[in-house]
Amino acid sequence: MYQWRKFEFFEEKYAAKCTIPDEEVENGDDVVASNKNKKIQCCSSGRGKVVTGFDDGTVCFFDRGLKFNYAFQPHSSSVHFLQQLKHQRNFLVTIGEDEQLTPQQSALCLKVFDLDKMQAESSSTASPDCVGILRIFTNQFPEAKITSFLVLEEVPPILLIAIGLDNGSIYCIKGDIARERINRFKLQVENHSDKSLSCVTGLGFKVDGRSLQLFAVTPSSVSLFSLHDEPPRRQTLDQIGCGLNSVAMSDRSELIIGRSEAVYFYEVDGRGPCWAFEGEKKLIGWFRGYLVCVIADQRMGNHTFNIYDLKNRLIAHSVLVKDVSHMLYEWGNIILIMADKSALCIGEKDMESKLDMLFKKNLYTVAINLVQTQQADAAATAEVLRKYADHLYIKQDYDEAMAQYIQTIGHLEPSYVIQKFLDAQRIYNLTNYLEKLHEKGLAYKDHTTLLLNCYTKLKDVEKLNLFIKSDDSIGELKFDVETALRVCRAANYHEHAMYVAKKAGKHEWYLKILLEDLGRYEEALEYISSLESSQAGMTIKEYGKILIEHKPVETIEILIRLCTEDEDRRGDSNVVYVSMLPSPVDFLSVFIHHPQSLMDFLEKYTNKVKDSPAQVEIHNILLELYIANELNFPSMSQVNEDVAYVNVPSAKTVTLSSQSNGTIADHKGSLEETDRYERRKKGLSLLKIAWPPETEHPLYDVDLAIILCEMNAFVDGILYLYEKMKLYKEVIACYMQKHDHEGLIACCKRLGDSGRGGDPSLWADVLKYFGELGEDCSKEVKEVLTYIERDDILPPMIVLQTLSRNSCLTLSVIKDYIARKLEQESKMIEEDRQAIEKYQEDTLSMRKEIQDLRTNARIFQLSKCTACTFTLDLPAVHFMCMHSFHLRCLGDNEKECPECAPEYRSVIEMKRNLEQNSKDQDRFFQQVKNSKDGFSVIAEYFGKGVISKTRNGSTSDLGTGNSTSSSGI
Repeated sequence: MYQWRKFEFFEEKYAAKCTIPDEEVENGDDVVASNKNKKIQCCSSGRGKVVTGFDDGTVCFFDRGLKFNYAFQPHSSSVHFLQQLKHQRNFLVTIGEDEQLTPQQSALCLKVFDLDKMQAESSSTASPDCVGILRIFTNQFPEAKITSFLVLEEVPPILLIAIGLDNGSIYCIKGDIARERINRFKLQVENHSDKSLSCVTGLGFKVDGRSLQLFAVTPSSVSLFSLHDEPPRRQTLDQIGCGLNSVAMSDRSELIIGRSEAVYFYEVDGRGPCWAFEGEKKLIGWFRGYLVCVIADQRMGNHTFNIYDLKNRLIAHSVLVKDVSHMLYEWGNIILIMADKSALCIGEKDMESKLDMLFKKNLYTVAINLVQTQQADAAATAEVLRKYADHLYIKQDYDEAMAQYIQTIGHLEPSYVIQKFLDAQRIYNLTNYLEKLHEKGLAYKDHTTLLLNCYTKLKDVEKLNLFIKSDDSIGELKFDVETALRVCRAANYHEHAMYVAKKAGKHEWYLKILLEDLGRYEEALEYISSLESSQAGMTIKEYGKILIEHKPVETIEILIRLCTEDEDRRGDSNVVYVSMLPSPVDFLSVFIHHPQSLMDFLEKYTNKVKDSPAQVEIHNILLELYIANELNFPSMSQVNEDVAYVNVPSAKTVTLSSQSNGTIADHKGSLEETDRYERRKKGLSLLKIAWPPETEHPLYDVDLAIILCEMNAFVDGILYLYEKMKLYKEVIACYMQKHDHEGLIACCKRLGDSGRGGDPSLWADVLKYFGELGEDCSKEVKEVLTYIERDDILPPMIVLQTLSRNSCLTLSVIKDYIARKLEQESKMIEEDRQAIEKYQEDTLSMRKEIQDLRTNARIFQLSKCTACTFTLDLPAVHFMCMHSFHLRCLGDNEKECPECAPEYRSVIEMKRNLEQNSKDQDRFFQQVKNSKDGFSVIAEYFGKGVISKTRNGSTSDLGTGNSTSSSGI
C-alpha cells in the first residue's frame, strides 16, 4: 500500500461531544446522576439523527452538528444493541437489560419504539411509544451472549431480526412484533467447543428481488444462508473469518471483512477481491464507494483512520485518531465516536476542490479517473480531459493530447481543437480527430471539407475509400454529402464523388460528374433510365441540353418513354393516365439549340399519343418548326405573347414577298429548299389533320398559325386557314395580290356558290377588281358576268358603273349581257302590269260586294244543312257567307260559320303577326339587307298592310269588311 498516493479529499468538519447536558434527567421517580461516568455501548443513525445507547439504559438522540435533542430510558440497565430503521418506518429497535422477574428468565429483552409517537412522561420530558416488547431467550432458544445484531425492514409491518450469539447460533425473529405475530427460527453457523472461534462476529443481509440471503461471519468462517429455502440452506464461503466490528456491507451488497493482513470482499458465490492493507482493523465500513478503516498500529501505539478509493487505488484521507469505539454515517459525513465520547465529523470535499488539488500537482490521470468513477456529469469529465489534453499539447506530446481531445467530442467545441493542430501542422492528428467527429455524427460541412482536404493532401486513397465506402456508413451517411461531393470533384476524385452521389441519391450530382467532368454520356443515359419517372424527368430537364447535343437519338427515346410509358397499361383510363405523365412541353428548354431534335421528338410523341392534354401546345410548336423558312429555334415566347394582342388580319394587311415562289410545288433546287419543302408539306398536313371538319375549333392556335404563315410567306397555309375560318374575301384578296386571274375565278366558283353555303357577293368584289385593273381582261369579265347574271347579284346599272372605270374594256364585253337584262326587265314590267290590272279588278269586285251587303237584303235559298246535309228545318241559322245549319249542328258556337271560320282566323293571325313583325326593326332591315332586291321587301310590307297605318291610328275600310263577313243572322 505504500505505492498508493495519499490525498486530502476529505476534511474535518467539526468535533463535538456525544453527551447529555450536565443537568439532572428525570426518569420516573428516580433521579439519574450526571452523565460523566456513562459509557456508550452502541450507536446507530438514520433519518437525520444519531442515536447512542449508554450502559445505564439511556438512549440519546442528537441532531445535525451532534446537538443534543432528547433522551429517554428504554431499559432499566444497559443498552447493548440498537438500530434506527431508515427506510419505511421511523422505528428504533433496542436490546437491553431490564429487571429480571424470575431467576429462570433472562434480563435481556428486545423493544421496538415508534419515534413518531411521543408520550409525555412529565411536564418537561417525553419518550417514544413502545409498540412491542419481546423476550429473546426462551426454553426453545436458550440464553447465550449476544455478539451481533441486525434488523431488516420487509413489507410493513414485518421485521426480520437476526441476533448472533457466541455459541455460533443465530436467532431469527420474523413478523409483526407489535401484534406479537412472530415466527422464530434458529440458524447454526459453528459448533466449536471454543467459543472464541464460533461466536458470530458479524451479519449482513442481501436482498435480490424475492431472494433473501444472510451473511454470517465468525472468527473461523464466512457462511451464507438462503432464507428463501425451507429450511434455510447454509453455504460456507470461506474458512477464515474476523473479529468483532470488522464486518460491513458495501452498497452493492458485498460482504466486507477486515483481517490484520487484508480486507476481503465476498459475493454469494464466494470470496472476491482482497486488498492487502496491513494492520489490525479495529473498525471497518463502507461510505459512498469508499472503504473506511480504523487501523491500530501496535508498534506505534496509535490509531489511523483511512479512507480508501479502491477503484482509483488511492487514499482519499488519512488522519491519526484517538481510540475509536463506533463509526457512523449521517448528514453526508462520516462520524467517528471515540471511547471518551468525543466525536469527529469528516466530510468529503466537493469535486471542484478535489480537481483543483490534482490540477496543481499535474495529476490529470488521477483527476480523470476520479470524475469517471464518481459518475460526474459528462461536461465535467470533458473539462478535465480538455485540461489534460492542453497540458500534453504544451509538452508537445501531440499524439496523446489528441487521444484526450477525442474523448471530449460532443462537449468541447471542435474549432478549439482544430485550430491548435492547424497551427502545429499536425495533419495526421487532425485527420484522426475529424474522423472521430464524423463517426459520432457531430461533424458539420466545414469539418467534412477539412477532412477530405486532409485525405487529398496526404494522398491517402485507402483512408478516403474507408471514409466514403465503409460498410458501417450504409444507410444514413455520417458526413455532409454536398460538401464531400464538391471537395472530391475539386481534387479530381471523380469515382469517389460518384459513389457518394449514388449512395446518397443525389442524382443531379452523379450526372453532373458523368457529363461535365468525365463526358460519359452513354453511362449517364443508362443511369437516367434506371431512375423513377419523376427523378428521371428532373434530371433530363437539368442535363438534357448536354445529352441532346451528344446523344440526341438515345435522349429522345428516354423522353418518349417518360412521356408515354407503356401503351398497354392504359386500358380504359387513357385520359387519366396520360394526364399523370410528364408533358413534352415540360422538356422544351432541352432543345433550345436543337430544333431538328425537337421536331423529331414531338413527331414521335404525336404518333404514339393521340389525345395528349398538351395537344394544342405541341401542334403550335410543330407548326412553328414546319413553317419556318430556316430550321432554327425562334423565340416562341415572344410569338406567344404577340398572339394575345394581334387580331386576324384582313386582306388589306396581307403582304407576301414578291420574290416568293408562292406554293409548295415551286420549291426546288438546293438541299435547304428541299428540306423546307418537306417541312411545309408536313405543316400543311398538320393544319388540315388538326382541324377536323366536324369540329368548330382546331387543335392549335389559329391566330398563331396565321401569324407564322404570314411571317414565313406560306401562302398555302394562309389560304387554307382563311377558307376554314370562312374569311372568303381574304382568300380572294390573296389571288388578287398575285394577279392570279384563273385561280381567282376558280376560287370564286368554289366559294361564291350560295347553294353550297358560299358567299355570292365575292363575284361583286371580283368584278370591282377587274373594273379597277387597268388592263384588258375581257375574257375574265365575261365569265364573271355569267355568274352575276345567273344569281342576279348586281343590278345592270351597278355593273355598268363598275366596268366603266377600266378604260381597256369595250362595250362589246357587256353588249350581250345588257341585251339579255333589258329583255328580262321588259318581261318583268309586262308581268307586273298584268298583275296590277288583275288586282284592280279584284278590288273593284270586292267593293261592290261590300256595298251590296250594306244596302241590299240577302235571300237564303239553301234547303239542306251544310254540316249534316239533311233537309233544313227550324230552328235554323243562316250566315252571310250563304251557309245554313241546323241549330243543333252548330252546338255552342252559333256566332260564326264553321266552314269559313278557319280561313278567317288564319287571315287574322297572319295580320297580327305582320303587325308584330313591323315593330321588329332589326328583322326588317336584315331582310332588306339579305334580299337581292330590297325594294321588293319594302313593297311586300306595304302590300300586306304592315306599315300602311296612318299616324292617327285609323285603318282602311278593307279590314273592317273582312271582320263582318262571317256574322250570322
